[in-house]
Amino acid sequence: MKDTAFYFDERCFWHISGQYADMIPVGGWVQPPAGSGNTESPETKRRLKNLIDASGLGDQLHCQSAPSATREDMLRIHTEQYIDKFQLTSEQGGGVLGEAAIIGPGSFEIAAKSAGLVMQAVSDVMEGKVRNAYALSRPPGHHCLPDEAMGFCFLANIPIAIEHAKQKFGVKRVAVVDWDVHHGNGVQAIYGDSSEVLGISLHQENCFPPGYSGAEDTGVGEGKGYNINIPFVAGSGHDAYMHAMESIVVPALERYQPELIMVACGYDANAVDPLARMLLHSDSFRAMTECIKSAAERLCNGRLVLAHEGGYSEAYVPFCGLATMEALSGIKTEVQDPLLDFIKLQQPNSDAELFHKQHLDAVRQLVL
Repeated sequence: MKDTAFYFDERCFWHISGQYADMIPVGGWVQPPAGSGNTESPETKRRLKNLIDASGLGDQLHCQSAPSATREDMLRIHTEQYIDKFQLTSEQGGGVLGEAAIIGPGSFEIAAKSAGLVMQAVSDVMEGKVRNAYALSRPPGHHCLPDEAMGFCFLANIPIAIEHAKQKFGVKRVAVVDWDVHHGNGVQAIYGDSSEVLGISLHQENCFPPGYSGAEDTGVGEGKGYNINIPFVAGSGHDAYMHAMESIVVPALERYQPELIMVACGYDANAVDPLARMLLHSDSFRAMTECIKSAAERLCNGRLVLAHEGGYSEAYVPFCGLATMEALSGIKTEVQDPLLDFIKLQQPNSDAELFHKQHLDAVRQLVL
């Protein structure tokens, strides 16, 4: 049996979300681009899948598609009014569903497929068919609210999969580690008052949603202490992220003792991403994956599911994703990251690194 599964579907690459110049809607003084122009391009994901195949790693993974999420699955998280609006807007050719959230024709069915990939990954891991799994989900989901789309996200893929796991497998404790560079506001909005989900978001402060930092937001009611925000200062690099993983994330997981760990796996903290200002490289994502995988093996019999979120450099996301898949599967390929040495040269100097770690230590005092 292959230990690691990889879920994808070509139809997820066919979602379109309006005409942009990078992340700015075309119109007024914003000139239309020569190509599609949208920052949330399918090519980051398609090129990741292509690199996995070209490297030979795909042959050593359990690769498959999955059934789409049903309306019933969606309604465990989203309001009926929102689902109706989403479906109707999609059927009418597309339109605006929320902040930075424009859909095209057929986006409803494609988003249902994307959520279904994450659901199937969770099911197969919980049933022991595979040890761990990665869902190449698109559109992403970690900004989506119960009643509104946001930030390229139209269904809350991970929460939908969590509710499926609760119903089908009786799961009571799920941890979500979100290392997308933007705040994981969807999980916080959905589970901020619940102790059944531990939400941990590592994000660049004041980035997206605009102006949000959030270290003081630790949950409410029964969820108090089960929501952890780790805001990074812009320019944070590999060492700062690993410091946060080792001093905040892993201790929180060990205290919580989850039955399943999920990762909102965005790659937009990489050093050449157009929508953030962080300095991670492919070995950063490799190291974070190894860290979470080790924790999962100690805490929940290795049950670990990664769901693809952001990451907008078409050239560099594939190398970050391949490093993640190598760490997840334990299989090293011959692929070399052509930017790795260059990005390592850009890491913060010792004084800046000390500043970043002191900032994170102050955050740790708030959240643990």
